[in-house]
Amino acid sequence: MKKIMSDRTLVLLFILPTILLLVFIVVYPLIWSLFLSFTDYSVVGTEKPHFVGIRNFAELISDKYIWLHFRNTAKYTVMAVAIQFFLGLGIALLLNREFMGRGILLTLMLAPMMLSPIVVGLFWRYILDANWGVLNYFLSWFKIGKIAWLGDEKTAMISLVIVDTWMWTPFMILISLAGLSAIPKELYEAAEVDRASAWFRFRHITLPLISPLLLIGLLFRTMDAFKMFDLAWGLTQGGPGTATSTISIALYRMAFQNFETGKSCAFAYIILIIIIGMSNIYINLLNRIQARGGG
Repeated sequence: MKKIMSDRTLVLLFILPTILLLVFIVVYPLIWSLFLSFTDYSVVGTEKPHFVGIRNFAELISDKYIWLHFRNTAKYTVMAVAIQFFLGLGIALLLNREFMGRGILLTLMLAPMMLSPIVVGLFWRYILDANWGVLNYFLSWFKIGKIAWLGDEKTAMISLVIVDTWMWTPFMILISLAGLSAIPKELYEAAEVDRASAWFRFRHITLPLISPLLLIGLLFRTMDAFKMFDLAWGLTQGGPGTATSTISIALYRMAFQNFETGKSCAFAYIILIIIIGMSNIYINLLNRIQARGGG
């Protein structure tokens, strides 16, 4: 019996709905928002987009208020990702052995990252409340006075980092454990025969073999931290003042409170370019490590 259509045509017909859906929900919004970034336009206004060239980008780059949010984001990202990296790797090294209750302990430690960030933010807002928060209650046992964790500019950013670390350190633990479990046991046995120290085994066996996975974990955490919105919004809404106001919060206010649609689209593309740049740095570093035989 003669085929009505070829196998290639049949395959294309099957994937065509998916391609059209992706174009509609991904490609079209990207192109439209890119166009709007070069216009003076408000989504709640009645006027059509008015082309202004690169004026939106120039105003954003020269705006000291925007740079304040970039500094807040950089400070938060560096502190949170660094703490989560070292803490996650250290805990993974402790958990990388068999002991009673290991499965239950690991499950409990991984639970925080399964929660919704906005729920975590609201949950910790009550814990850190200056007047009746449970953390200040426990600190009172040690004769420590009430601390305005979220109401003081000096402690608000630290509080945000603590909450983010509580939520996302399990991700670095999981990545580190995956790398540690993939290391052949024979390498450690050979090192023990040669009476190699624990530091030598970590420096010359463990770290080189898990470094590609660690870099991938750092890449994901850096990108997530840089564009983090929901956790900070649920915890502090950027306050007090602008102490914890990140670029994502600034973008949200610009787009959905001030309704500066054109400028907010330009701001979003500036953030996208920065994230792509940071991702390329990690990827280049990962390629160098693999080229040296680290992966």
